Amino acid sequence: MHRNVRRGRIGWVRPARVVSDDERGLLLWVAEGTPVAGEVNEAGLGMRAVPFREWLTPTYRLAQGRWNGPPLLKFLPTGAAHSVWWFRDVRGRFAGWYVNLEESGVRWDDGGLAGVDIVDQDLDVWVRPDRSWEWKDEDEFVERLAFPEHYWVTDEAAVRAEGKRVIALAEAGVFPFDGTWCDFTPPAHWTAPDRLPEGWNRPPAR
Repeated sequence: MHRNVRRGRIGWVRPARVVSDDERGLLLWVAEGTPVAGEVNEAGLGMRAVPFREWLTPTYRLAQGRWNGPPLLKFLPTGAAHSVWWFRDVRGRFAGWYVNLEESGVRWDDGGLAGVDIVDQDLDVWVRPDRSWEWKDEDEFVERLAFPEHYWVTDEAAVRAEGKRVIALAEAGVFPFDGTWCDFTPPAHWTAPDRLPEGWNRPPAR
């Protein structure tokens, strides 16, 4: 279970297959149509659908749905404050790297189910196949920083510094921006599960 935690609450949940797990980090695969869950307010709207000021309500719930994006490869480098996601187009061709700035993951293992809980810091970087790049979601990041008593990001400078550090890696074309896994193809039997497994909403590990 790849899960995002916001101030002690689960923000979203995505089941994934473990491709590899070694000293470099954890590599996950999310199949198209995977059952997922995401936090919504009393009106059934997600956080990105309303101004942050309107999101600050005591009433939330986790709504289940399906991953409606393309198949996704996610790499969580060991001890790093970001993950890198390999996006594909509708034909399955590599479309670019998405750098998700986040607090490094805390793992948990309940025996029959395991996962990693991160804190998504909202500011992101999109890196094109030619390694040109742009900041993503900066408007949301700045908007939420204006509510320090509610926002889970406490050090804006550290988030931006991590983004710049990863941008430098991308511009230099070094791992993981060196072509590694750009042609990854999962085994044919790695289809989306039918439903979220028992225990997907267990208390956060962080």
